[in-house]
Amino acid sequence: MKKVLIITYYWPPAGGIGVLRCLKFAKYLRKFGWEPVIYAPENASYPYLDKTNEKDIPQGITILKTPISEPFGLFKKLSGRKKNDAANPVYARDKKVGLIDDLAIWIRGNFFIPDARSRWIKPSVKYLVKYLKENPVDAILTDGPPHTNTVIGCRVSQKTGIPWLADFQDPWTQVDYYKMFKISKWADKKHRKLEQEAFATAKKITIASPTWAKDLESIGAKNVDTVYYGYDEDDFINLDFTPDNDFSIVHAGLLGYDRKPDVLFEVLSELKKEIPGFSEKLKLKFAGNIDFSVKEVLKEKGLEENLVELGNITKPEALQLTVKAHILLLPLNKADNVMGRIPGKIYENLRAYRPILALGPKNSDVDKIITKVGAGKTIEYEDFKETRDFIVNKYNLFLEGKNFIEKGEVSYLSNENQTKKIAEYLNKISNHEV
Repeated sequence: MKKVLIITYYWPPAGGIGVLRCLKFAKYLRKFGWEPVIYAPENASYPYLDKTNEKDIPQGITILKTPISEPFGLFKKLSGRKKNDAANPVYARDKKVGLIDDLAIWIRGNFFIPDARSRWIKPSVKYLVKYLKENPVDAILTDGPPHTNTVIGCRVSQKTGIPWLADFQDPWTQVDYYKMFKISKWADKKHRKLEQEAFATAKKITIASPTWAKDLESIGAKNVDTVYYGYDEDDFINLDFTPDNDFSIVHAGLLGYDRKPDVLFEVLSELKKEIPGFSEKLKLKFAGNIDFSVKEVLKEKGLEENLVELGNITKPEALQLTVKAHILLLPLNKADNVMGRIPGKIYENLRAYRPILALGPKNSDVDKIITKVGAGKTIEYEDFKETRDFIVNKYNLFLEGKNFIEKGEVSYLSNENQTKKIAEYLNKISNHEV
């Protein structure tokens, strides 16, 4: 088999969505003629851990690790944030942002370029260049963010001549939270210079949504294609698909202030007052970090008694929660690049064959996928009537025991099929066809 070096920050025992993209690539690449070699940090500050991901690591795989120095421990000590809180307050916060938070965000954007893992770049490049002289590979694959991975891949490719596929879960300077880092002009110039260097060096670029692929091309990227995040069919074996006894609305993942569903909560609050028995049956099952502002709205609307706050749970637990839900809540970021934002959880939501309520703009990439599969509906955040009609319709179906959706065709979105695309791109760049 040909060999591909995969450079990734996230690797088991890391939990959350970030680890899954490279992990699933590694799991299925052998099927398509590629042997993965993994390079990851040995002491990373992952927000939380999930050892269940280790089952997907291919047997006998080569895993290389070197130390990494990160600032998150110092930040949490200074700010007083909880140990399991998000790594920085740009995401879901356990309390209001203070001066320490603002300072940390500014330092992060201006002195840690491209991100807080940047001190891993130089030692990684030195280590990998030496390793590859004695252990050659046919291609390099990186996944960012963190775009420290991207810079490492770029430098190693430049020094060794090994063709590089740069994969993006999220864009770099076009990502929604880029503006939140209070980046100065000189830092912005450095970010964009590194980004353009990556575009020029990579033999192939892939990204997680069609709209974002066009966005990258608009700032100079070439040879860009879409590789969706996908779902793994193996993860659904032995799950109990029996719907909850309660009318459950489920969200698994970060529920940040930029996804706060105020109108949905208002609808639920009114329905509690208007429909006998609705309050007793309604359960909001939220797993993962929840921003304090979301909790404040829940309290204001009298929904605290309906909230089942599960905290950080393992991936199997999240999937079991998903397949039993009566509504799967999928709020999109209220951000400039929302048209291309496809939350990783959508693919597992689709495979769960449960009704999806996506909150965000019509004709977005999410809306197009949901419409194609026939798996639910996309509703604008502020559309009270359409939100109410959707909830009432699903509640009535719940009472009748009929709210399963028909099984749409989703197999093209599987991790196996998406990895097949990656393997085809690796074949092309290793054969110098691009």
